[in-house]
Amino acid sequence: MHPVLLIVFLPLIAALIAGLGGRIIGKTASKVVTTGALIFGALLSWPIFFSYLGGGAETQLIPVLDWIRSGDLSVDWALRVDALTAVMLVVVTTVSSLVHLYSWGYMEEDPSQPRFFAYLSLFSFAMLMLVTADSLVQMFFGWEGVGLASYLLIGFWYHKPSANAAALKAFVVNRVGDFGFSLGIFGTFLVFGTVSIPAILAAAPSMAGSTIGFAGMTVDTMTLLCLLLFVGAMGKSAQLGLHTWLPDAMEGPTPVSALIHAATMVTAGVFMVCRLSPMFEVSPDALTVVTYVGAATAIFAATVAVVQTDIKRVIAYSTCSQLGYMFFAAGSGAYGAAMFHLFTHAFFKALLFLGAGSVIHAMHHEQDMRHYGGLRKEIPYTFWAMIFGTLAITGVGIFGIGFAGYFSKDAILESAFASGTVAGTMSFGIGAFAALLTSFYSWRLIFLTFFGKPRWAGSEHIQHAVHGDHDDEAETASDHDSAHDHGARAATGTAGYHPHESPWTILVPLALLSLGAIFAGLAFHEAFVGTEAGAHFWRGSIAYSEQLAHAMHEVPSWVKYTPLAVMLVGVALAYRNYMAKPGAPAAFVALFPHLHRFLMHKWYFDELYDAIFVRPSFAIGRFLWHRGDEQTIDRFGPHGAAVAVGLGNRLTTRLQSGYVYSYALVMLLGLIAATSWVIWWAS
Repeated sequence: MHPVLLIVFLPLIAALIAGLGGRIIGKTASKVVTTGALIFGALLSWPIFFSYLGGGAETQLIPVLDWIRSGDLSVDWALRVDALTAVMLVVVTTVSSLVHLYSWGYMEEDPSQPRFFAYLSLFSFAMLMLVTADSLVQMFFGWEGVGLASYLLIGFWYHKPSANAAALKAFVVNRVGDFGFSLGIFGTFLVFGTVSIPAILAAAPSMAGSTIGFAGMTVDTMTLLCLLLFVGAMGKSAQLGLHTWLPDAMEGPTPVSALIHAATMVTAGVFMVCRLSPMFEVSPDALTVVTYVGAATAIFAATVAVVQTDIKRVIAYSTCSQLGYMFFAAGSGAYGAAMFHLFTHAFFKALLFLGAGSVIHAMHHEQDMRHYGGLRKEIPYTFWAMIFGTLAITGVGIFGIGFAGYFSKDAILESAFASGTVAGTMSFGIGAFAALLTSFYSWRLIFLTFFGKPRWAGSEHIQHAVHGDHDDEAETASDHDSAHDHGARAATGTAGYHPHESPWTILVPLALLSLGAIFAGLAFHEAFVGTEAGAHFWRGSIAYSEQLAHAMHEVPSWVKYTPLAVMLVGVALAYRNYMAKPGAPAAFVALFPHLHRFLMHKWYFDELYDAIFVRPSFAIGRFLWHRGDEQTIDRFGPHGAAVAVGLGNRLTTRLQSGYVYSYALVMLLGLIAATSWVIWWAS
C-alpha cells in the first residue's frame, strides 16, 4: 500500500473509531487511536518531503476509485503527490499530531474527549484530502470538509451561546466565499471541459486574451475564473472582507485555534492559489487584485492586533496579517516565498497558540493579559517557548542567521520589491509597516504576560475583574496596561489562585515546535526560495520564477535591512510603553481616542455588516412572518379553511332538524332539480 494512502485515510478511520465507538472504547483509547494515526502519518510524511527536497522524486498519481461519470464530466478520485503536496503533508500531519498530543493535557478535564479527538482527526483528514486533490471537485470535497470540521470544533462547547454564534458565523461567512469558489469551478469546467487540475493548468496559457460573457458583460476569461476562485480563498484564508469569522473562532478550545490557524483551514486558500498558479499567471489583473487584497489584510489585522487584550485574539489577528503576507507574495509571483512563509508560519504560529494555551491553563482559563504579569518565573518552560515563537514571527536575524520568520518574511518583502510592479512596491511598503506593528504587538504580549509585577494575585478587585464584572470600554480607554496598579492592590488582598506549569503532554509539543520556529527557515530557505535549488524543488508543482528569485537576491541593501530596522523599532516601542513607561499607552489613548475606538471596533466591519446584511435580513424575515405567514398564508390558508368549514357546519346543521316533513321536502326539491336538469339536457 502506498504510504500516502495511509497518511490520508488513517485519520478518517481514527475519527470514525473515536466518534462512533468512543463511549465503548473509552477516552484513553480514543486519544491513543487518533493521536497515533496522526503521528504515524507525520513519520511517513517527512521522508516523502525529503525525497522531493533532494530533487530525485517525480510527481506521482495514486488512484483510489472511479468517482463520477456524468456526460462530459469525468472525475477519478486520485491522490496527487508532488513537491507542493509534500510540503502540505508535513505541515498538516506534524502540527496536527502535536495538537493531538497537546490536547491530552489541555482537554483532560473535558467529559467529551472522544468527540473532540474525533473532530480533530476529521479536520486533519479533510485538509489532507484537499492538498492531495487531483481535480477541482476533489479539492472542493476537502474544502467543504474543513469548513464542516471547523464548524464542529469552534462550536465544540455548544452549551455556550457565544461558541454557537461563532461557529455559525464561520460557517455562514465561508459559504459566501465557497459560493464564489464553486462558480469558479463551474466556469473552469465550462471553459476547459474538464476539472482535472493537470489538464487545466496545461491548457491555461492557450486561453490568454480570450473573453467570456458574464452578468451581461464581456470579460477576460482567465481573470474572471481566477477572481471567482480567489473569492473562495478569501473566505477560507480570512482575507479582508471575509475575515470577520476568524477572531470569533477563538471561542473554540485553544488546540482548535492552533490547528485552524497553523496547519489546516486558513492555509487552504494560499495552497489553492499556489496550486493553480499557472492559471493566475495568465491573468496579471487577477494577480494585482490578489496583491492588493493581501496587502490590505496584512495592515488591517496588524493595526487591530495592537489594541487587543485577549491573548488568543492578538495571535488570531496576527494570523490574519501573516496570511496577507502570503497572498501579496503570491500576487507578486513569488509563490515559493508564499509557501515558504506558510511552512515556517505553521511552526511558530502553532507554537504561539499552544503557548498561549499553556498560559491560559496556568492561569485557570483566564485569557485577559491585563491579569497576567511576572509569569516568566512561574511557568519558565512556557515562557521560553513563547519567546522562541515571538523571535520567529518578528523575524529576528542578521547576516543569514536567524529564526524562521527572518528567512520567510524577508523573502516575501524582497520578492514584492523585486517584482517591479506598482502593486508589488506598494505591498513592500505596507508589509514593512505591518512588520513593525507585528514586532510591537508580539513583544507587547510578551511584556504584559511575563514581565512586570504580577497582576494575578487573589484580591477581591482582581477576582471581580476576572469574572467580567467591569466596564469594558472604561478599562479599554486606559489600554488595560496601567495594570501594575492592580498588582499593587492585589498584594494587599487575600490569597488567590497561583499559576502553575503545564503537564508534559503540553510542554513536549511546545519543545518540538520551538525547534521548527528556530531552525525551519535556516534549514529549508534555499530549497523554497533559492534561484536554482528552488526551481529544482518546485518544478512541475507551482509556477516558480527563477528570474524573480534571482532579482529577490539582488535587491538593494536598504531593502534587505528594512525588515530588521522596523523589527527593532517595534521592540523599542513595546519596551518603552509596557516596561519603561507603563503609563504611556493610556496617554496615547487619551490623545487619540477616536483612533483607538476605531481599532477597538476592528474598523467597524462587524457593525457595517450588521447594518447592511443582518438588520435588513431580520426586517425582511419579520415582514414575511407577520404579513406573509400570519396575515396572508394563515389567514387564507389553514385559518381561512377552518373558518369556511365552521360556516358550512353551521349551515348544514340547520338542515338536520329531525322532522320527517323537512327531509321529505328536501327529497322533493332534489327530485325536481334532477328532473329539470334531465329535461334541459334533453332539449
